[in-house]
Amino acid sequence: MEKEELIEEIKVLISTNKEESIEINPDFLQYFELEELISIRDNLIIKKNKIRESTFDYLDELYEKTKEDSI
Repeated sequence: MEKEELIEEIKVLISTNKEESIEINPDFLQYFELEELISIRDNLIIKKNKIRESTFDYLDELYEKTKEDSI
């Protein structure tokens, strides 16, 4: 995998919506090794998944509370 590909993946992971355009300074390619970029990408994936899980948990809890209130 190339550094440019990893930067593109990182940009997608950082964005909060599909229309948002994230720019990362191309000079970062000089400073980061491939392994570091892979680590950054992997950490972002883990964080995004944790946020998604906690959001689902919260929505489930909210749903259960509303369900109880409506009975």
